[in-house]
Amino acid sequence: MFSHVVRKLLQSIPVVWGVVTAVFILMAVVPGDPARLMAGQRGDPATIERIRHDLGLDLPLTQQYTKFIGELIRGDLGMSYRNNERVASAIKTRFVATIRLTMWAMLLAVAIGLTTGIISASRPNSAFDYGAMFVAVSGVSAPVFWVGLLLLLVFAYNLNWIPGIGAGNGSWKYLVLPAVTLGVRPAAIIARLTRSCMLEVMSQDYIRTARAKGVKEGVVVIKHALKNAMIPVVTIIGTSVSDLLSGAVLTESIFAWPGLGRLAVEALVNRDFPMIRGVVIVMALTFLVANLIVDISYGFFDPRVRYEGER
Repeated sequence: MFSHVVRKLLQSIPVVWGVVTAVFILMAVVPGDPARLMAGQRGDPATIERIRHDLGLDLPLTQQYTKFIGELIRGDLGMSYRNNERVASAIKTRFVATIRLTMWAMLLAVAIGLTTGIISASRPNSAFDYGAMFVAVSGVSAPVFWVGLLLLLVFAYNLNWIPGIGAGNGSWKYLVLPAVTLGVRPAAIIARLTRSCMLEVMSQDYIRTARAKGVKEGVVVIKHALKNAMIPVVTIIGTSVSDLLSGAVLTESIFAWPGLGRLAVEALVNRDFPMIRGVVIVMALTFLVANLIVDISYGFFDPRVRYEGER
């Protein structure tokens, strides 16, 4: 197991390097001059040139890249162009808010998706099955921004049941609407996949044998069928992390949630290239860690899984 984890970490290095390089190149070729933006409309050429020199933007692209990689290895993501703040410090503060939102959205998605999928597979072609799958298809098809605006309009403005904007004083009430918005799509995907995998597993001979021996239906479904159907479901749960991180950009903008997604939008508007690079790198690392955790969890759900180098 340990050697497998080390191997996966080493394999992640080229991926991280590729992401870092791609982000640097994109930020270098994107239209717009950060120095001119910082100097304002009345900035004279001398001031703009001085700002470019202070930021190192007058250096050749290769030197800028070498400097960027060196600082990144030391854990330095640079200084924000917008407010002269350390990028790492700003990301650390916003990352906590995004992780909180993502965690609750994923817990909601897993709880609803697994429960719905299990019940639908246990009662195929029933009214509940048809209704649940119809809702699931609608959830997969609905855009994040549409779901967010609809929830905001209905529950925050029309019914006034729950706050809709900002994080408030940290109360759970401010977390409900953005978490539901972010969790709708992965919940629908998990429900459909769980139902499909459960139906396939429950048609196997060992399930019929367990039922013939008089094993209770709940034990058959949860202990025998669900555990053997979980590997595809766990995989989609892991990959849903990327959907949550990308969906957080829209969700946090709609609900004014102070997370990484909103920080990325603000950085794009202000041509704050160091902040954009930092946010993308952190999101990429988060996605790699989530995939590693999913990979390790396979052995828990299916003891037959053996990693390379194991016997």
